Amino acid sequence: MKRLDHYWYSVNPVSILLLPLSWLFCFISWLRRLAYRFNFKPTRHLPVPVIIVGNITVGGTGKTPLVIWLAAYLREKGYSPGIISRGYGGSASEWPIQVTADSNPQEVGDEPVMLAQRSGCPVWVGPDRPATGHALLKNSSCDILISDDGLQHYALGRKIEIAVIDGVRGLGNGFCLPAGPLRERASRLSQVDLVVFNGVVTDGISRFAGHCMTLTTGDLVNLKDQRRVSTTQFQGQSVHGMAGIGNPERFFNTLTQLGMKVETHAYPDHHKFSEAEISPNDDRPVIITEKDAVKCVTFSQQRHWYLEVSAELDRDFIQQLDKLIRELNDG
Repeated sequence: MKRLDHYWYSVNPVSILLLPLSWLFCFISWLRRLAYRFNFKPTRHLPVPVIIVGNITVGGTGKTPLVIWLAAYLREKGYSPGIISRGYGGSASEWPIQVTADSNPQEVGDEPVMLAQRSGCPVWVGPDRPATGHALLKNSSCDILISDDGLQHYALGRKIEIAVIDGVRGLGNGFCLPAGPLRERASRLSQVDLVVFNGVVTDGISRFAGHCMTLTTGDLVNLKDQRRVSTTQFQGQSVHGMAGIGNPERFFNTLTQLGMKVETHAYPDHHKFSEAEISPNDDRPVIITEKDAVKCVTFSQQRHWYLEVSAELDRDFIQQLDKLIRELNDG
């Protein structure tokens, strides 16, 4: 049986059948935002500026590499950034909770552990983002916060909103859940401060004014001993590509473009891998995403590698971001 998200990227009988529920979802989403705008529901503001990096669609768009880039950029500007996140998939008994590079991803979520490892920033997670932000600030000297996701978490006050869109998949069929992938109507993009397109932009979303983000590949890193090798070492080789992310096809396409012969293994986003799943019955290398790697280190073998990926932003984005940050300082 096909998963529902299979039908989100075209207008088809299933999506049309779900349109009444989609209209209801959009209406409730709109009412909810109005409730926060007119203070029927309280928005809590933190004592430091908050930058939201989110999206209006379900599924992976490339937010996490942008958060890592943004944290490094803010440090270059003299800030001391911290990162807060939902901790999706985590099973911690108490929230909010601090995340370190050695935290158990089963407890705090996979993306926060990756953020702690790559950013070097204080990272805290919890479903109540204002409370999570307060906990981080109480236990650190951060003077600005980045929220990984949370564009629709209007209980958290924010100074800057950045929406990330997958350049290829765009906004899907343009319908709200469950007929399409939208969490809010597309018009929401005209209200954020910056729109970022991850990758090549298709005609369907080129009408929105946005900036280009490119994901550049780095080394392959061995899960067992952290040994690093160039991706050229695997050119022409047959490998297993495994991904439990929102858009696994992007990862598989990247491996193919790097010259590898890829047998693909796609899993749902935030999938909890087992040792058997990442150890096919042959001796070929297994290459997984960095986000998935944090969940597989404890049962990895020498054949297991992850691909390092970093974000690069266009000059216009950096100029616009600089302007927004200057306005924060003026404020």
